[in-house]
Amino acid sequence: MNHAAHHGSHHHPAPSTPGRSARPAAPGLNRTAFLATLHCLSGCAVGEVLGMVIGTALDLSNGATIGLAVLLAFSFGYAFTMLPLLRSGLPLRKAARLALLADTASIAVMELVDNLVMLAVPGAMDAPLSSPLFWAALAFALVVAAAAAFPLNRWLIARGQGHAAVHAHHHHHH
Repeated sequence: MNHAAHHGSHHHPAPSTPGRSARPAAPGLNRTAFLATLHCLSGCAVGEVLGMVIGTALDLSNGATIGLAVLLAFSFGYAFTMLPLLRSGLPLRKAARLALLADTASIAVMELVDNLVMLAVPGAMDAPLSSPLFWAALAFALVVAAAAAFPLNRWLIARGQGHAAVHAHHHHHH
């Protein structure tokens, strides 16, 4: 997802008036959480697919393949969050800290669920890269992982945490 599309996903609650709550409306919160989940999924998916492809191509054990996929998923997930922050002039250390705060819980849930699904689909981890089973299982695993991460992202954002930390930075920095 490009920076402008990601940046455009802010939700600003209406100002508080007597008898009216300042809490964000659920559709805005759901949309923000959905976009944050898609953003996280994009980084996770690149790393996960790359790790699974490399591990399978090199005939690594299931454990080594999953380890590589998880390492790359976290790396790409953090990188996808840090790049726009670095482009906006934020120092590397601060961008890395924001990425860790924004993405760690979401990536961890996605990776746990994704890899459990891959292990649960019979033959998926042993299927060659040319096998439709490998690709179908991986696509299914990523969809299930995103569905599992959405409620977490929604909960974090509603509390000003997770991707809300990055959005708050974008809002104050520009």
